[in-house]
Amino acid sequence: MMKITKYGHCCLLVEEGGLRVLTDPGNFSTLQSSAREVDVVLITHEHPDHFHIDSVKEILANNPGAKVITNAPVAKLLADIGVTTTIVGHGMSHVERGVTFSGFGTEHALIYPTWNKVENTGYFIGDRLFYPGDAFYDPKRPVDVLALPVAGPWCKIAEAVDYALKIKPKHAFPVHDGGLKIMGGSHNVPEKVLNENRIHFVAMVEGDTIEY
Repeated sequence: MMKITKYGHCCLLVEEGGLRVLTDPGNFSTLQSSAREVDVVLITHEHPDHFHIDSVKEILANNPGAKVITNAPVAKLLADIGVTTTIVGHGMSHVERGVTFSGFGTEHALIYPTWNKVENTGYFIGDRLFYPGDAFYDPKRPVDVLALPVAGPWCKIAEAVDYALKIKPKHAFPVHDGGLKIMGGSHNVPEKVLNENRIHFVAMVEGDTIEY
Protein backbone atom coordinates (compact mmCIF):
# COMPACT_ATOMS: atom_id res chain seq x y z
CA MET A 1 0.00 0.00 0.00
CA MET A 2 1.32 3.46 -0.93
CA LYS A 3 1.10 6.12 1.77
CA ILE A 4 1.31 9.82 0.86
CA THR A 5 1.68 12.67 3.36
CA LYS A 6 1.42 16.21 2.09
CA TYR A 7 4.04 18.53 3.54
CA GLY A 8 2.74 21.50 1.55
CA HIS A 9 2.62 22.81 -2.04
CA CYS A 10 4.53 20.10 -3.96
CA CYS A 11 6.40 18.56 -1.07
CA LEU A 12 5.12 15.04 -0.44
CA LEU A 13 6.38 12.16 1.65
CA VAL A 14 5.63 9.05 -0.40
CA GLU A 15 6.05 5.70 1.32
CA GLU A 16 6.16 2.79 -1.11
CA GLY A 17 7.73 -0.64 -0.84
CA GLY A 18 9.55 0.28 2.36
CA LEU A 19 11.09 3.35 0.69
CA ARG A 20 10.45 6.90 1.96
CA VAL A 21 10.56 9.48 -0.84
CA LEU A 22 10.39 13.25 -0.29
CA THR A 23 9.41 15.29 -3.34
CA ASP A 24 10.24 18.92 -4.19
CA PRO A 25 11.20 20.56 -0.88
CA GLY A 26 10.50 24.16 -1.85
CA ASN A 27 10.07 27.54 -0.20
CA PHE A 28 6.24 27.37 -0.19
CA SER A 29 6.32 24.52 2.32
CA THR A 30 7.95 24.17 5.73
CA LEU A 31 7.23 20.69 7.08
CA GLN A 32 10.15 19.20 5.11
CA SER A 33 12.44 20.44 7.89
CA SER A 34 10.93 17.77 10.15
CA ALA A 35 11.35 14.91 7.68
CA ARG A 36 13.30 11.95 9.05
CA GLU A 37 14.25 8.50 7.74
CA VAL A 38 14.10 9.84 4.16
CA ASP A 39 15.64 7.48 1.61
CA VAL A 40 15.20 9.54 -1.58
CA VAL A 41 14.78 13.25 -2.28
CA LEU A 42 13.12 13.68 -5.68
CA ILE A 43 13.32 17.07 -7.42
CA THR A 44 11.47 17.91 -10.65
CA HIS A 45 13.06 21.27 -11.50
CA GLU A 46 14.99 24.23 -10.19
CA HIS A 47 12.28 26.80 -9.38
CA PRO A 48 12.52 27.73 -5.68
CA ASP A 49 9.02 26.55 -4.80
CA HIS A 50 10.29 23.06 -5.74
CA PHE A 51 14.01 23.29 -5.04
CA HIS A 52 14.92 25.33 -1.97
CA ILE A 53 18.64 24.85 -1.51
CA ASP A 54 18.69 25.50 2.25
CA SER A 55 15.90 22.94 2.74
CA VAL A 56 17.81 20.37 0.69
CA LYS A 57 20.92 20.95 2.79
CA GLU A 58 18.92 20.56 6.01
CA ILE A 59 17.16 17.42 4.79
CA LEU A 60 20.44 15.79 3.80
CA ALA A 61 22.00 16.77 7.11
CA ASN A 62 19.07 15.21 8.97
CA ASN A 63 19.00 12.17 6.67
CA PRO A 64 22.64 11.43 5.81
CA GLY A 65 21.76 8.22 3.96
CA ALA A 66 19.29 9.91 1.60
CA LYS A 67 19.93 9.90 -2.14
CA VAL A 68 18.86 12.66 -4.53
CA ILE A 69 17.14 11.82 -7.82
CA THR A 70 16.61 14.67 -10.28
CA ASN A 71 17.26 15.90 -13.81
CA ALA A 72 20.55 17.15 -15.24
CA PRO A 73 20.10 20.93 -14.65
CA VAL A 74 19.27 20.46 -10.96
CA ALA A 75 22.05 17.89 -10.63
CA LYS A 76 24.52 20.52 -11.87
CA LEU A 77 23.33 23.04 -9.28
CA LEU A 78 23.71 20.46 -6.53
CA ALA A 79 27.13 19.39 -7.79
CA ASP A 80 28.24 22.99 -7.32
CA ILE A 81 27.68 22.59 -3.56
CA GLY A 82 29.13 19.08 -3.42
CA VAL A 83 25.92 17.04 -3.47
CA THR A 84 25.97 13.91 -5.62
CA THR A 85 22.81 12.86 -7.45
CA THR A 86 21.31 10.17 -9.62
CA ILE A 87 20.14 11.74 -12.87
CA VAL A 88 16.80 10.52 -14.19
CA GLY A 89 15.62 12.60 -17.12
CA HIS A 90 13.02 12.05 -19.81
CA GLY A 91 12.92 8.44 -20.96
CA MET A 92 15.21 7.29 -18.14
CA SER A 93 14.50 5.02 -15.18
CA HIS A 94 16.23 4.12 -11.93
CA VAL A 95 15.36 1.42 -9.43
CA GLU A 96 16.03 2.14 -5.78
CA ARG A 97 15.47 -0.80 -3.41
CA GLY A 98 12.83 -2.27 -5.69
CA VAL A 99 10.98 1.00 -6.35
CA THR A 100 11.17 2.34 -9.92
CA PHE A 101 11.53 6.04 -10.73
CA SER A 102 10.78 6.93 -14.36
CA GLY A 103 11.24 10.37 -15.93
CA PHE A 104 8.73 12.00 -18.29
CA GLY A 105 8.98 15.28 -20.19
CA THR A 106 11.47 18.12 -20.47
CA GLU A 107 9.41 21.30 -20.72
CA HIS A 108 8.08 23.41 -17.90
CA ALA A 109 4.58 24.67 -18.67
CA LEU A 110 4.65 28.10 -20.27
CA ILE A 111 4.45 31.02 -17.84
CA TYR A 112 5.27 33.67 -20.46
CA PRO A 113 7.37 33.38 -23.63
CA THR A 114 10.20 35.50 -22.26
CA TRP A 115 10.05 34.18 -18.69
CA ASN A 116 12.84 32.02 -17.28
CA LYS A 117 12.36 28.65 -19.00
CA VAL A 118 13.74 25.63 -17.16
CA GLU A 119 13.74 21.88 -17.69
CA ASN A 120 10.97 20.07 -15.84
CA THR A 121 10.85 16.31 -15.36
CA GLY A 122 7.71 14.53 -14.21
CA TYR A 123 8.15 11.25 -12.35
CA PHE A 124 6.36 7.97 -11.96
CA ILE A 125 7.06 6.60 -8.49
CA GLY A 126 6.66 2.87 -8.07
CA ASP A 127 4.64 2.64 -11.30
CA ARG A 128 1.61 3.97 -9.39
CA LEU A 129 1.96 7.66 -8.57
CA PHE A 130 2.54 10.15 -11.38
CA TYR A 131 3.83 13.53 -10.24
CA PRO A 132 4.21 15.78 -13.33
CA GLY A 133 5.96 18.70 -11.64
CA ASP A 134 5.07 21.94 -13.41
CA ALA A 135 3.57 20.50 -16.58
CA PHE A 136 0.47 18.80 -17.89
CA TYR A 137 2.46 15.96 -19.42
CA ASP A 138 0.67 12.88 -20.70
CA PRO A 139 2.81 9.80 -19.91
CA LYS A 140 0.60 7.73 -22.22
CA ARG A 141 0.34 4.90 -19.73
CA PRO A 142 -2.20 4.01 -17.02
CA VAL A 143 -2.02 6.21 -13.92
CA ASP A 144 -3.29 4.90 -10.62
CA VAL A 145 -2.68 8.05 -8.55
CA LEU A 146 -2.16 11.55 -9.98
CA ALA A 147 -0.62 14.46 -8.06
CA LEU A 148 -2.63 17.16 -9.85
CA PRO A 149 -1.25 20.73 -10.13
CA VAL A 150 -4.19 23.07 -9.53
CA ALA A 151 -2.86 26.63 -9.29
CA GLY A 152 0.02 28.86 -10.30
CA PRO A 153 1.15 31.40 -12.91
CA TRP A 154 1.17 28.70 -15.60
CA CYS A 155 -2.02 26.91 -14.58
CA LYS A 156 -5.74 27.56 -14.45
CA ILE A 157 -8.26 25.24 -12.85
CA ALA A 158 -10.06 24.41 -16.11
CA GLU A 159 -6.78 23.16 -17.60
CA ALA A 160 -6.06 21.13 -14.48
CA VAL A 161 -9.46 19.46 -14.58
CA ASP A 162 -9.19 18.75 -18.32
CA TYR A 163 -5.72 17.28 -17.79
CA ALA A 164 -7.01 14.89 -15.14
CA LEU A 165 -9.93 13.92 -17.37
CA LYS A 166 -7.46 13.19 -20.17
CA ILE A 167 -5.10 11.12 -17.97
CA LYS A 168 -8.00 9.29 -16.29
CA PRO A 169 -6.29 8.28 -13.05
CA LYS A 170 -8.16 6.22 -10.50
CA HIS A 171 -7.29 8.76 -7.80
CA ALA A 172 -6.08 12.37 -7.69
CA PHE A 173 -5.12 14.96 -5.09
CA PRO A 174 -4.00 18.60 -5.40
CA VAL A 175 -0.45 19.90 -5.47
CA HIS A 176 1.06 23.23 -6.49
CA ASP A 177 -1.46 25.01 -4.31
CA GLY A 178 0.84 26.69 -1.78
CA GLY A 179 0.13 30.12 -3.23
CA LEU A 180 -3.60 29.89 -2.64
CA LYS A 181 -4.92 32.13 0.11
CA ILE A 182 -8.06 30.10 0.76
CA MET A 183 -7.36 26.40 0.45
CA GLY A 184 -10.68 24.59 0.53
CA GLY A 185 -12.85 26.58 -1.89
CA SER A 186 -10.27 26.45 -4.66
CA HIS A 187 -10.61 22.67 -4.86
CA ASN A 188 -14.39 22.66 -5.31
CA VAL A 189 -14.27 22.43 -9.11
CA PRO A 190 -11.94 19.40 -9.47
CA GLU A 191 -13.60 17.74 -6.49
CA LYS A 192 -17.03 17.92 -8.13
CA VAL A 193 -16.11 17.27 -11.77
CA LEU A 194 -13.54 14.52 -11.22
CA ASN A 195 -15.62 12.61 -8.71
CA GLU A 196 -18.58 12.80 -11.12
CA ASN A 197 -16.28 11.18 -13.69
CA ARG A 198 -15.26 8.36 -11.34
CA ILE A 199 -11.87 9.85 -10.44
CA HIS A 200 -11.65 9.80 -6.67
CA PHE A 201 -10.31 13.27 -5.81
CA VAL A 202 -9.34 14.15 -2.23
CA ALA A 203 -8.57 17.80 -1.38
CA MET A 204 -5.41 17.17 0.65
CA VAL A 205 -3.90 20.04 2.61
CA GLU A 206 -0.66 20.40 4.52
CA GLY A 207 -0.30 17.72 7.16
CA ASP A 208 -2.85 15.31 5.64
CA THR A 209 -2.06 11.63 5.03
CA ILE A 210 -3.83 9.29 2.64
CA GLU A 211 -3.36 5.65 1.67
CA TYR A 212 -4.07 4.02 -1.70
